[in-house]
Amino acid sequence: MGFDTLFGTDCDVSRMDNGDREATRADLARRIAGEITLSEDPGATLRKWRTDFDVSQTALADQLDVSSSVISDYESGRRSSPGIGVVSRMVEALLDIDERRGGGRIRQYARVISAGFESDVVYDLREYSTALPLSTFYEAMGATEIVRGDRDTVNGHTVINSIAAITRLSSEEFYRLYGQSTNRALVFTGVTRGESPLVAMRVVNPTPNAVVLHGIDEDDLWEYAPDLARVDGFSLAVSTREIEEILEDLGEL
Repeated sequence: MGFDTLFGTDCDVSRMDNGDREATRADLARRIAGEITLSEDPGATLRKWRTDFDVSQTALADQLDVSSSVISDYESGRRSSPGIGVVSRMVEALLDIDERRGGGRIRQYARVISAGFESDVVYDLREYSTALPLSTFYEAMGATEIVRGDRDTVNGHTVINSIAAITRLSSEEFYRLYGQSTNRALVFTGVTRGESPLVAMRVVNPTPNAVVLHGIDEDDLWEYAPDLARVDGFSLAVSTREIEEILEDLGEL
């Protein structure tokens, strides 16, 4: 089952009972809190998760009943690193806000808790401790940007064998390529024109921050690819650098 299923079927991940939802929320809370607490820059990691949940500093401050300057001071490092108690309260506040909005981020996480792919389908799937400028990611990729999207940072990346993904992944497995955050770059390797990945992006919601087509240069690119990227607001780039070198440099991000 491949992209034909993706094009014809919506992925329903909302059918969790209360026990599953609570367990998923608790696991997500532990993972976020642990990442913030262990980060070399806890404030930046907190900011990454807050923006990934699409929560403003003001909204988070209101949920915690503090001034927005408190959140700003933690994220900028003007206050000393928050202790585990403060971190836990902030994480629970983010999850509470998400649940009030319908629990989209929690459901997304439920899709990927057990995510696992064969190494010939997904070469690399990583989350960053802090949001990285897209330019830094492009440098590691040796990528040339064709279209600049709406967002200029990424929180992670997934490097995908496009042929294996098209022929072997179900629609549910395709969604798992996003890892813990859709604010990421999807790298499709082994492309000849980029038509299939770009058409896939038209039916996947939400879209990633960036798509990199590996193995072609600008002259080989499908003529409609830039227009589709502009419609959906993601950045589009190409790269012909050796994949082994790319994976090595991505591992250092």
